[in-house]
Amino acid sequence: MGSDVRPVSSLPLVAGVGSIDRHVVSPILDGVAHLVTSPSDADLQQAAGVIVRASFTVDQQLLDRMPNLRVIARTGVGTERVDLKVAAARNIPVVITPGSNTRAVAEGTFAHLMHFVKSLPELHEIVQGGRWGDRPSMPLGDLYGATIGIVGFGRIGRRVGELATAFGMRVLAYDPFTPPPAEFQVENLSELLSASDVVTLHAPLTPDTHHLLHAAALSRMRPGAIVVNAGRGDLVDLDAALAALDSGQLRGLGVDVFSVEPPDHHPIFDHPHVLLSPHAFGLSKAALHDTLVDAAQGVKDVLLGREPRAVAT
Repeated sequence: MGSDVRPVSSLPLVAGVGSIDRHVVSPILDGVAHLVTSPSDADLQQAAGVIVRASFTVDQQLLDRMPNLRVIARTGVGTERVDLKVAAARNIPVVITPGSNTRAVAEGTFAHLMHFVKSLPELHEIVQGGRWGDRPSMPLGDLYGATIGIVGFGRIGRRVGELATAFGMRVLAYDPFTPPPAEFQVENLSELLSASDVVTLHAPLTPDTHHLLHAAALSRMRPGAIVVNAGRGDLVDLDAALAALDSGQLRGLGVDVFSVEPPDHHPIFDHPHVLLSPHAFGLSKAALHDTLVDAAQGVKDVLLGREPRAVAT
């Protein structure tokens, strides 16, 4: 990586790793630090702070190249690619940006839902193929009156619930860590799955949530249900999901997150009732702007000796 052309500055250096829009970040750091978006090894050696996009790994090897580092800002909330133990051992806080992509991810979830509920690919093919007479045979569903089961009722899950309510859907929620409000809460995951026409996933990945939707769980769902995974890839057992799609137990599966990214090919990718997106729900224009603002503010707070708004633990 080549170093930016910049004037000599006595301010601390903040390195940007990944695509960092300096027009968004620099005004926030103005007077506190100067930003280098294409850091050289010498820049990393000097850096007091680093803003890292979600697709990059912050491991011991990278941290060894930044001996003067005082703060890491990771866009988003997932820290699977950050070695938190090494950072903690060096007293380096890892700033995260919860809430910056909440609306974007919720909207992406509904984009996948509408794809399946309204049979959009099939409708497109009817017009494209000159098969107008096939219109009555298309299985068009409705969100109004349907039941949505939301697994993980944090910021994103709650926003999905708000959108679902606006569509006239009945909202159920299950959170393996924090009980949802009583008006949405079910006793357990099995109850949610058996009562829902649509299930959306927004839970973090832990040993307890790994393959939360396994074969037995999928068998409890209503025949013809739809699942959208906007949480973490390993919340769903893809082998079991493929079998459920083939049997008709699932009508559709939307996937925006994968256990490995970019993912290895899985046979489910070729299924006609699967919709894939490259972990892109949170990459809207507004979400990207807001997450960089929050990351830069977190770095600024630490460098000024203030407590940042959100730190990974």
